Amino acid sequence: MSRLVRHPVLLHGFSGSSASWTERLIDSLVGTAASPVLVDLPGHGLLPSSLAEGGVTLEATLSQISASGIWPTDLLGYSMGGRVALHFAANHPERVRSLVLESSSPGLATEAERSARRATDETLALRIEQKGIEDFVDFWESLPLFESQRALDTLVLERQRALRLQNDARGVAAALRGLGTGSLPSLWDRLPEIRTRTLLLVGALDRKFVDVARSMAALMPHARLVMVPDAGHAVHLERPDAWLDAVKSFLVES
Repeated sequence: MSRLVRHPVLLHGFSGSSASWTERLIDSLVGTAASPVLVDLPGHGLLPSSLAEGGVTLEATLSQISASGIWPTDLLGYSMGGRVALHFAANHPERVRSLVLESSSPGLATEAERSARRATDETLALRIEQKGIEDFVDFWESLPLFESQRALDTLVLERQRALRLQNDARGVAAALRGLGTGSLPSLWDRLPEIRTRTLLLVGALDRKFVDVARSMAALMPHARLVMVPDAGHAVHLERPDAWLDAVKSFLVES
């Protein structure tokens, strides 16, 4: 009897692209009768920058994801991609068989926090537009959030940097304005309503997102929290074997 072929949809993080998911990860998922659908979020990767010039919106992004997948299926998102995935699951629960959120959050709880973040993000968006993508990538890679990645193999770091540099500055700025944490509504109050089986995957070194994931797990009725030792924000890059073990075993159960 042939195995059911799954078509999980994978959403990358801010400044990444669909190519950010390494061949090792994709090949291993394919080996478990999965045929992943890799999506470029607005302003990133191969998505025409012209689509982002009029402004990126959550509604348009969710429509794009809806058109990309074979539903119902599994939805996986990393960082910004996880935040968008959570919005998709909240708005289209019938389409999401299971949800994997890596280093993700439901947003900022208060309007005061969101307003402050929008101001910070607007300053960064203007910098991206004025100084270009290379200046932004230099800045982005220097953030403490990614400190644990500096121990990775040079080839891995160079590949990720090359992919970021392929993005269009205007598109990245538009994505920051439209999909940034300050721009999206908070989902904290809606977490108890999300009954989709959910894997919350986080690196143990990523203290901020460990706390966020613990709070999410306490509110989501069907969430499982997995903390990966010796990993920071990008578990799929820093501990790919642990990422695969957690994700594949979770998908098989759903």
